[in-house]
Amino acid sequence: MALTSQHLRTAGEMVGTATTLREAVERWRALHPEVRTVLVDAFDMRDETPALRLGARNVYMAATNGHCWHVTQHPEDASALILTQDAP
Repeated sequence: MALTSQHLRTAGEMVGTATTLREAVERWRALHPEVRTVLVDAFDMRDETPALRLGARNVYMAATNGHCWHVTQHPEDASALILTQDAP
């Protein structure tokens, strides 16, 4: 399933307003169970460009060819979100 600009707006709202990033993931999964969502350490994404930057939190879009995953800037190619938070 491809992501849409509305998915990205909703993700931004959830990530930006959630008390914790884990809460944002849980809320997102409840609303959009069809979109894979993972929470990873910000260090693991250090060389990637986020689709959204919300203070210390970042949202990345990911796509797959069925075997390997990669970060994309194109929502129509993405089927997953990766969320990170910079260390305080």
